[in-house]
Amino acid sequence: MSSPRAIIQILITGTRILGKAFYEAGRQAAKNARSPAAGSVGSDVAGVGNASSSSITDQLTRQHRMTLDEAHLILNAKREEEMGNILKQYEHLFKANSPPPPPSKPATAPKARSTGQFYSHYLQSKVVRARERIEAERKMPVEAEVEAVGQKTELSSSSQPPPPPPPPGSGGTH
Repeated sequence: MSSPRAIIQILITGTRILGKAFYEAGRQAAKNARSPAAGSVGSDVAGVGNASSSSITDQLTRQHRMTLDEAHLILNAKREEEMGNILKQYEHLFKANSPPPPPSKPATAPKARSTGQFYSHYLQSKVVRARERIEAERKMPVEAEVEAVGQKTELSSSSQPPPPPPPPGSGGTH
C-alpha cells in the first residue's frame, strides 16, 4: 500500500468517525431541547418552581423569586437572628457592593488603578431582594393575625345583634 493511499484512507475514516459523532451529538441536543431534565426547573430560581401550593410562604417565594433559606444565606444570617442584626449585615453588604463616590476634583497625576474597589449592581440587587424577602416573611405572621382577628370580629358581629346603647346619664366619666 502506498503512502498517499494510506493517508487518504485515514482521512476518510477519521471524517466518518467525526461525522457520526457530530450527528449523534446533534440528535442528543435536539432530544434534550424537547424535554427538560428531570430535576431542573427551567429559568426559575432553585426552589421557586417547587413552590406550588397556595400557602403564604410559597406565594412570597414566587413573588420575590427567592426562598427564605437563600435570603438568609445571602445576608449571612441565621433564621432566629434579630432584624436589627440582619439590617446591619444588609447595610454592610450593600455598601461593599456599591460604586465608589465620584472624585471631588480631577487628579493631575496619571490615574492609578484603585485596589480592591470593585462593585456589582447584580450583587447589590440580590442583597436588596434578600432583605425584602426576610422582611416579607417576618410581616406575614402579623398580617395573618390581623386577618384572623378581623374575621373573628366579622363573624361575631354578623351572628349577634349589636350591644344595646348605654343607659342615659351614665357618661362613663368618673
